[in-house]
Amino acid sequence: MTWQDFITTDTSVLAGKPVVRGTRLAADFLLGLFAAGWTQEQVLSSYPQLTPEALRAVFAYAAEVTHDEAIHLVNRGAA
Repeated sequence: MTWQDFITTDTSVLAGKPVVRGTRLAADFLLGLFAAGWTQEQVLSSYPQLTPEALRAVFAYAAEVTHDEAIHLVNRGAA
């Protein structure tokens, strides 16, 4: 399995955002659900058109996209 088997872009679907193939569920939306504390079971129950493999593809896509990104953290605790 590669993420390309499950994630696609099309300018006529959500303005070209990466979505799970055959759905209008954007990768960033699904990642946001997990960031908000949703479990895999909750996501799959709420969106039955998804499969566990499609969710793994979303994470694989995110990992590849962010692999070479430099992230600069701001220390907000400093006085």
